[in-house]
Amino acid sequence: MAISTLKLTTEMKAGFRTEVACGKPFVIDQPNPMGSNEGPNPLEVFLSALGGCICAIGRIIANQEKLDVRSIRVAIEGDLDKNFLLGTTTEGRAGFTEIRARVEVDADMTPEEKAAFVDRIEKRCPIADNMVHGTTIRTQVV
Repeated sequence: MAISTLKLTTEMKAGFRTEVACGKPFVIDQPNPMGSNEGPNPLEVFLSALGGCICAIGRIIANQEKLDVRSIRVAIEGDLDKNFLLGTTTEGRAGFTEIRARVEVDADMTPEEKAAFVDRIEKRCPIADNMVHGTTIRTQVV
């Protein structure tokens, strides 16, 4: 087993601006009027990670299997109780209760071949794996 450790840092700045230091630094923010709308909010980043991973793993598999996949488009939506995350209720949970991904594969494949291709993607997508299976989060306060 080849284990790699990915590292990045996030730092809260003024308002809701959070700067992410990684291979391609970016900003996470909140829309106006709470934030300054300088970047996606954390929930959008979370969902976009799933779509990005599906596309990337799809490309890896297409290359490995020499499949002519012209494009993959993923439309994602998720349901959550904003009252919980805003602290106005203690009932329920903060996270998404359901996430739905609609994957469109542009390739000369039958519907059955596309479904099997997407199934292989889902099995190898680390973001989907982390969403479906519990992953330990260890927080250290310094």
